[in-house]
Amino acid sequence: MGILHEDVVIIKQTEKQDEATVITINCPDKTGLGCDLCRIILFFGLSIVRGDVSTDGKWCYIVFWVVGKPSTQWSLLKKRLLEACPSCSSANTLIYYPAELQPPKAPEVFLLKFCGHDRQGLLHDVTRVLCELELIIQRVKVSTTPDGMVMDLFFITDARELLHTKTRKDDTYYHLKAIVGDSMVSCDIENVCADITACSQGPPFLIPPAITEDTFNLEMLDQCRNGSGPSNQVSVMIDNSLSPVHTLVQIVCRDHKGLLYDIMRTLKDYNIQISYGRFTTKGKMNCEIDLFTVQADGKKIIDPSKQNALCSRIRMELFRPLRVALVNRGPDPELLVANPVELCGKGRPLVFYDITLALKMLNTDIFSAEISRNMIGGREWEVYRVLLDEGNGSSVPRSTIEEAVWRNLMGWE
Repeated sequence: MGILHEDVVIIKQTEKQDEATVITINCPDKTGLGCDLCRIILFFGLSIVRGDVSTDGKWCYIVFWVVGKPSTQWSLLKKRLLEACPSCSSANTLIYYPAELQPPKAPEVFLLKFCGHDRQGLLHDVTRVLCELELIIQRVKVSTTPDGMVMDLFFITDARELLHTKTRKDDTYYHLKAIVGDSMVSCDIENVCADITACSQGPPFLIPPAITEDTFNLEMLDQCRNGSGPSNQVSVMIDNSLSPVHTLVQIVCRDHKGLLYDIMRTLKDYNIQISYGRFTTKGKMNCEIDLFTVQADGKKIIDPSKQNALCSRIRMELFRPLRVALVNRGPDPELLVANPVELCGKGRPLVFYDITLALKMLNTDIFSAEISRNMIGGREWEVYRVLLDEGNGSSVPRSTIEEAVWRNLMGWE
């Protein structure tokens, strides 16, 4: 018995604005598939409000109920989800890719050099165009000159794998010109070495304790901070009594943007496989997740130390999936945002987009910005540094900036 290729992913769009669109995925299973699918859905700006997952270890059936913007390109989303699904010919065995044995193929990296006249919100407008074109920002170097010019360097990869063609480059130029207008002076795209986006193995570049200490201090889970800190109670419990072959992981927490992605990426990094799972939202903010899981060897999670480590990591990742801090850098404030990178090397989608959008909404100018990857505490982190310009006499309190960026990243409007 087979399945048609177009039936692997089925998207049933809702006719009513207040109802969710249903995405059904029916394909061979592989370790980390749920994480990959959730990352794609998050990249398209959609929120998962309900989910059901079931698998026999060879074939999986997944249903997501999603809500989002009316401008969603559903046909393109279906194409990206199809690309993430294993071939139906692989259904005779569970696909398992140990990270140390099969490193992901490095995508082709391009340098987009944007030069223009500075104005408020310009960086976000450029970022929005790149995201809409599926040009993934790997690194950024943004600087402003005293005469009001900006030079933005975007190291990007192309999800469509067409940026080496003149047609794709021209299309990018015209889309930027249409949004930015006369603010754009020039825009050039060239191929560069992929190593330029590799993680720095050296010490963190003056990353302050506001980021590094919060990142690894599990005691903070019992101390909800004021300001940008989330008032978020996370409950994670493990139960081995309800199933003879599965370990039940029960999670109750406040909803946030990318919640299911954060759970799935954590389980993927721990090589935990989900046999059956259900995700539901209670009211507008609270979520309940029940996951029947096994280890990579197909056995239950019995070892108490493994149980504690998994519970602690899930609590941390859901309590604070990103780290946000506003620190002093000379006379001006610098915004720092950090998020963990998956073991496969992929980072959280749309972080830079959300940061620049929040600052644009606050009418806060950006003097310079930079994205890089660093090893902190034995894990790879993506670190965003945004130097704010208070030269125009901005009256926005720093605590308001930090709070607004945090809430935008978490989807708490």
